[in-house]
Amino acid sequence: MRIVRRPGAFVCGIDAAMDVIGGKWKVLILWALNERTCRFGELRRAVTGVTEKVLSSHLKELEDDGIVHREVYAEVPPRVEYSLTPLGLSLNAALEPLGLWGREHIYRGAEEAGVGVDAGVGVGVDAGFGVRVGVGAGADGEAEPQVVAGLGHG
Repeated sequence: MRIVRRPGAFVCGIDAAMDVIGGKWKVLILWALNERTCRFGELRRAVTGVTEKVLSSHLKELEDDGIVHREVYAEVPPRVEYSLTPLGLSLNAALEPLGLWGREHIYRGAEEAGVGVDAGVGVGVDAGFGVRVGVGAGADGEAEPQVVAGLGHG
């Protein structure tokens, strides 16, 4: 595994970390790989909305940074699996408190707005890190906005 160090001086550790995980999709890729080893197509389905080009590019960058391991199996057809390296696992451990903060922030915003927080099933969109925001049935059967939390990536 080769690790590519990016040129330039960093102002602080956060700056260096954001250089590795910056962008819309990298954190979601890391979170999906935290669940299990995935093939490219599985990752594409797990990270809803990412294009093949961007996913491929981000995986290459994460591999170059020593965060993701790419295993190519000598089979016909070829099989490629992606997993987190020990460095990637430590990065996900560092991101976990950020995910908790995000869930608390969403809950606080929902409570301030008077939105119900329910662990029931609702129809909505994945807000990342296991949080779904959408519309579900309230106690009286009426539709109401909800925030539904789970563990890991939604």
